[in-house]
Order: sequence, then C-alpha cells, then structure tokens
Amino acid sequence: MRWRMNRLNEKKVILKDRQGWKLLAIAFGTCVILSACGNDNSITSEQGEKQSAEQTSDTNETGKNTEQEQTSGSEVSTMVTPDNFINTLMNGSKDAIYSQFSPEMKETITLEQFKTSANQFLEGVTSFNLVVDAQMNNLSEHSWKDQTGTKGIQAYFSEANQIDGLLIRSLEPHEDTDQTFTKTEFQFPMKGEWYVFWGGNDVMSNYHYEHETQRYALDIVRTKDGFSYNGDAKVNENYYAFGEPLYAAADGTVVDIKNDIPDNTPGVMNPEEPAGNNVVIDHGNGEYSMTGHIKEGSVAVKKGDKVKQGDLIGELGNSGNSSEAHLHFQVSDGPDLFTARSINIRWADQSQQLTRGKTIQALPES
Repeated sequence: MRWRMNRLNEKKVILKDRQGWKLLAIAFGTCVILSACGNDNSITSEQGEKQSAEQTSDTNETGKNTEQEQTSGSEVSTMVTPDNFINTLMNGSKDAIYSQFSPEMKETITLEQFKTSANQFLEGVTSFNLVVDAQMNNLSEHSWKDQTGTKGIQAYFSEANQIDGLLIRSLEPHEDTDQTFTKTEFQFPMKGEWYVFWGGNDVMSNYHYEHETQRYALDIVRTKDGFSYNGDAKVNENYYAFGEPLYAAADGTVVDIKNDIPDNTPGVMNPEEPAGNNVVIDHGNGEYSMTGHIKEGSVAVKKGDKVKQGDLIGELGNSGNSSEAHLHFQVSDGPDLFTARSINIRWADQSQQLTRGKTIQALPES
C-alpha cells in the first residue's frame, strides 16, 4: 500500500477488467489531483482524489469550442451535459460524447475504442442512479451506479462542458465492514464549515474504499464560492484550509507523532513521507485515529500525552504526499496506517452525512 499524488498529464491506457469489458481510464490533462492510498495495480491508482485549483484556466480555454467539433466526418450539434450524459451514453450518440472529450483524452483513445468499451460496459445495464454531484475549482464531477450496484461511471466536466475525465469500472461492495462501526463516538476534529472531498461507502464517492487499510478514511477541504483557495495557487496560505486548528476527535493517549516535515509548495508532493506530519491517538477498544498532513512544527502534543476530546493537537497543513492543504482523517484497528484495517466511524452527530460533495458543520466556531 502507498500514498501518492500525480499530475495526470501523461496518457492513460485502456485496461482489461476481469469481467471482460474494458476498463476505461482517461487522463485529466492539466488537472492536478491528490491521489489516495492504494495499491497501484488497480485502475484507481490512475484516478484522482481531488482537483487542485491552479489548472482551471487551461481547462476553460480548451473547452470553449467542443460543441462545434466534428467526429467521423459528421458534425455533432447536441451539447452533452451532466444532466443528459447517461441518457446520451445509453440511448443517444456516443459520437456526441466523444466530440466533447478534451484533446488529451482524444490522444488517449479513439472513437471506435471508446464505442467498443462503452458498449461492452453497458451490457445488462438498464438504468443508472446519480451518487455524486460535486463541484470544485471550475470542474464538476458526476458519478453514477447501475441498477445492480456493480458498475460505476465517473465523468468530469469543465464549465464549458468539455469532458476532462472519464472512468468506467466495476464496483465491489464490502457490506460486512460497512455495517461495523467504532465503539468510540467521535466528533469532527475541526471547527466551522467544511467540504467532504472523499467520503462514503463506495469507490464512486470515496477513493479509499477499495483499500482495506483506508476504506473509511475522509479527505476534507474548506471552500468558499466553490473554490479551495483565493489568489496565487502556489501559496499555501491562500488555501482556506491551511493553518486551521485541529482537535482531538475523542479522549485517548497519543501513541505517535511526526512534526518536522516541511509543508509542500502546492502541486509538489513528498512521496517519501506519505502521511506527512501526523498525530495517532489510542482511544481504547482497539481503535486508533490518525490525523494527517499537519502543518510543520504545529503539533501541540507529544507521545504519551493524555488528551480529551476537543483538545488542540495541531494545525492543518500541506505536508507529506499532498498537493494542497487538506485533512486526512481515519480510525483503524491498530496504530500503523499501512497495516491496520480502517473502521467505519461512529460520529456524535448522526444527522450529517460525511459523503463526497457534502458540506458539513463541524464544531462551533468561538
């Protein structure tokens, strides 16, 4: 298992899924994305955790004229949008969808390859349900599951409806662990309003889900007006999440800390220290929380400290394998992030859904 982030400028390949239809993964072109922990022989190691803001002007420029493009010698006039994407894929013109692919995507896959992969994928499918509708930094993500819950589609659209990313894949549920929650009741470890970038019980809403060690991990950012930053995207302090205080999510004993890893320049990652600065707390019951990507030098506790729920433990940063300031939080059945198994978290506030695309109210700001 490993954590990594990639700038997905390179072309992606078409991989063969064990079910027989081809798994389609197409590059985001200029997108900078945070990739979650995972073994990288799976297609999701080529998929991203989040879109950083610095690339959006390029995306907007390349998307302006997609509706006028021609495919196979015939002009496609119907604009494909997130609202009609599934109906177009199942019942309409795949040429129309392909005509709105970004230039990078068209370099990766031909129209005929796309049609063949899509047709194989759609065999036996009668309907899709929307499971994710998320917008960030001028790029929107829409994800759907089929009627059986075993096939999923993720599509990324620019503001001009250029299709900048597409993933079709099989889905594997883990219903046994989905229904097993921590004995400890946790509170969200930050104050104010936050945006769930990855969270939920399937890979369409939570990139971590297919990896047992991080299945129920959360990745959280702070946003304003649909952006995670304001100003120069290369400056950590311009990200709304950077420097925000972090609190103990439940009573416990600190069993491990790291506090000396420099914060990255946004877009530049540190794969040698995946979790970055972090605090691991033993809450009893064989349950350990891990708060990752903490700001360098800000950890406010030391190994062996007894902490109470709500005690300050540090400030959110951009250390480790992270491309911009965000919180990685999870609870596991052991202190080692890479060998222990992730546990679904029992939250004190049961009224909020910590799933992808949701805005949540954390601790009240004083």
